[in-house]
Amino acid sequence: MRARVLIRPKAGILDPQGQTVERALPALGFEGVSHVHVGRLVELDVEDPSQLDSMCEQLLTNPLIEDYEIQLPEHEPSAA
Repeated sequence: MRARVLIRPKAGILDPQGQTVERALPALGFEGVSHVHVGRLVELDVEDPSQLDSMCEQLLTNPLIEDYEIQLPEHEPSAA
């Protein structure tokens, strides 16, 4: 089964990449953009999706500063 894990900085955590993008967009002529956050997407094929939370907490994310959301094709997203 193909799973997607969306990873983003937790609220209140400094996001220098997001800040850089937010400052660059007006310079390129894109106005009215704010609160930009940059995260990452991990796609993986798994036989047992019940292991995804453990994978995220042990390797894929830093639980101190990042939140994640697991997306499975036939299930609703689950957030942590």
